Amino acid sequence: MGARLSNTDRGKGPVPDAQSARSGIGGLWVGLVLSALVLIILLIFILQNPDAVRIAFLGWDGTLPAGVALLFAAVAGVLLVAIPGSMRMVQLRRQARQETGADREPQSRP
Repeated sequence: MGARLSNTDRGKGPVPDAQSARSGIGGLWVGLVLSALVLIILLIFILQNPDAVRIAFLGWDGTLPAGVALLFAAVAGVLLVAIPGSMRMVQLRRQARQETGADREPQSRP
């Protein structure tokens, strides 16, 4: 009887176990469940803080429930981080595209 070669011996590299392999759908479900939990926590926070607070911002003056006012502040904070971050990602993608395009040799047409 000859010895059987594993995938590692054949040069194909190790085969991941079915348990250790992750799929994109599994990650999507984890993100969806975590987002739903955060949403439930936010709703509980907003419902438990209905007291009106006075808000003044750039000439605008009004009252909002405390939970809603804090939610708006959190959304504004996320936008202050997300907008420059996404602009930087676009800038890096454009730079990478230009660098890979410059490395290619022009193809001559017959």
